Amino acid sequence: MAGLWGKRKREQQSELAARDADLARNAQKALVSADERVRTATDELAFAEAELGTRATSDLHEALDAVRTHLGEAFQLHQLNHDEIPDTAEELRTRNARIVQLCEWAEEVLNDRTSALSDDIDRVRRAPEVLAQVHSDAAALRTRVPHAQEVIDRLASRYSQSALRQVENSAREAAHLLDFAEHSADVSTRRRESGRGEEATLALDTATESVRRAATLLDGVEDFEIEALRAESTLTEVIADSRSDLMATARVPSSAAVVSSAAALEAALAALPPAGALADPFAELSRLRDANSALDTAVAAAVRRAEKPLPSPEQVRHAIDDADHQIAVTRSVISGHRGWIGADARTRFAEAERVRGEIDLLPDDDDAREPALQYARRSSSLASEALALAQRDIDSSRPQDPGGWNGRGSGGRGGMGGGDIMGGLIGGALLGGLLGDMFD
Repeated sequence: MAGLWGKRKREQQSELAARDADLARNAQKALVSADERVRTATDELAFAEAELGTRATSDLHEALDAVRTHLGEAFQLHQLNHDEIPDTAEELRTRNARIVQLCEWAEEVLNDRTSALSDDIDRVRRAPEVLAQVHSDAAALRTRVPHAQEVIDRLASRYSQSALRQVENSAREAAHLLDFAEHSADVSTRRRESGRGEEATLALDTATESVRRAATLLDGVEDFEIEALRAESTLTEVIADSRSDLMATARVPSSAAVVSSAAALEAALAALPPAGALADPFAELSRLRDANSALDTAVAAAVRRAEKPLPSPEQVRHAIDDADHQIAVTRSVISGHRGWIGADARTRFAEAERVRGEIDLLPDDDDAREPALQYARRSSSLASEALALAQRDIDSSRPQDPGGWNGRGSGGRGGMGGGDIMGGLIGGALLGGLLGDMFD
């Protein structure tokens, strides 16, 4: 049995020694890899600082400083593993694990920082290619400038100046942008040749953006012509729809909103320029659509009102009077029995008064009738609920002794006739007033 146990222990020690040996090899490999990564990142930083400037590379610079500090700790731990002082297996294991951890962290940080600059660095390395593309694109766009100006001149004979405001200067602006792009490209070349990489990159970005904006302006001229033709076609359809809607107003319930909206639509139709005149189809279409939509809204409201007529002023007045009466009765009961009325009744009554106050905030016009009627009915209903709850509280608080107060009958000596009346008086006046003041 002892032999088996000793064999098992030797196997475990052998396995542990093998794992320690693997860990030691991994620590050495990680240290070499991390050191190489630091050297590569240092070269990349030098290139990036020369081309992009220190501001763009500050994160990588800080990361390299931090990595060098922690990698120094890793080298020191590795030195301790190989000095003349004997080490235990546990000490070696702990140091190697720490070395691996520090090296993995270093590579992760550097990869993260350099990847953030990779696009900018790649663009700098591709600067000659980008410059060639700028000159090529600028030359191709220049051939489109005369055609764009011809389109603008043709459009000016058909549309008003207000319609052409967004494109009337597009051809000239595109030509100026292309001049500026080529100038910026030349500046970029000279700055890079003189070792001023950050300025060269900025000039190259400016050239690229100028070419992009010039292309957008030239595309906009062609798009405008297409959109203007589409707007004219849509305007024709909207004019026909508007005239049809005006004719249909004779068959729908009339209202002040319908009359005014129809008049506004007729005015918009009358304001359209005659055939052959310079026009602004975009503005005309917008005005006509707005007027048409307003008429549609007014007609829909008139139809709904015809299906559900407004309450008459008399109905509203009677509902408000009923609410006021119900509130007055409930207020009187609560005031006369203050000591007996609970929170539920008081809450309903407060809400009834609040809803009644909403009526006074409504405008003085016909549209306010329906909400006024709803508020009045709601207020009356709440006051009625408050009254019922108040009566419940009063009934539950009355003396239950049939003999009256102090157990005596209504005609007994020392008694107080009319027990219910006296109970209400005492409960309402004494309990509600005196006790309330005491507790206050």
